[in-house]
Amino acid sequence: MPGFKVGHFTLSQRPTGCTVVIAPPNTVGGVDVRGGAPGTIETDLLKPENTVGIVNAVFLTGGSAFGLAVHSGVQQFLESQKQGYPAGGFFVPIVPGAVIFDLPVGDGRIRPDGDCGFKAATAANDGPIEEGSVGAGAGATVGKFTGGRPMKGGVGYAALKMDNGLVVAAIVVTNSVGSIVDPTTGKAIAGVRAADGKTLEDPRALIRRGVAPSGSPVENTTIGVVMTNARLTKAEATKVAGMAHDGLARTIYPVHTGSDGDTLFTLASGTVTAEFSRVGTLAAEAVADAVLRAVRAAKGLPNYPSISDLA
Repeated sequence: MPGFKVGHFTLSQRPTGCTVVIAPPNTVGGVDVRGGAPGTIETDLLKPENTVGIVNAVFLTGGSAFGLAVHSGVQQFLESQKQGYPAGGFFVPIVPGAVIFDLPVGDGRIRPDGDCGFKAATAANDGPIEEGSVGAGAGATVGKFTGGRPMKGGVGYAALKMDNGLVVAAIVVTNSVGSIVDPTTGKAIAGVRAADGKTLEDPRALIRRGVAPSGSPVENTTIGVVMTNARLTKAEATKVAGMAHDGLARTIYPVHTGSDGDTLFTLASGTVTAEFSRVGTLAAEAVADAVLRAVRAAKGLPNYPSISDLA
């Protein structure tokens, strides 16, 4: 994605981790929170009615609310690079972020902190983006709405490039209470497993039989960042983030439940003129692709097999 840099840091001993997206100068941000149990920081400043319009970076992290400590490390790195809102001779980096709940995976006392954020920001680069069980996707899982037999989630990336130079990309950490459904077939590819541990349950059939999404209201969440070189206002970036959630609705069932904190950010670098509704439509497509890529690239853990483990 031109101008943007992405870095991961993984605490492999648990596993958990964080992912940082560093934006080019003068990038406009927006956010849309759909889940009923979000864990976020600095999202209010992205509201169109608020003053600050430029975003320096966004972080995605494991560790539940404890993972919000990543914020300080990303800020520290950006300040050292003289990036941020100029105020009184200082640079104050603007760094919104969101968390997933992954504490049951491994030793939940191991959580991303400021040092992890600093290392992920330091590692950020504009090369190929690693996917699967890395960074914020290291401890991600999917298919938890029956309370048992889930599978491994992860982080995925997808980009769409148009003939006029417009690029719309998405990086998504897939950690949903729901199962993952391929919209081209309508069938689950990861999620709730049947009693044999190998066969996937049909999530729609489960809901229709009266199975209600279960779990604590903070135990799930799919989070991500839409990146584009389109020129957008804060209001338009916010709308694009909302439209991007359609990508979650196409690939996760159920989605946006009271047990999720689903949150998507938009970062727009402003080098290409584009109609925002077109950008939002493409963002939904990129998000859907990224969700599928996340689970397909994931590597299994004890009690959380990957797609390849079931093949």
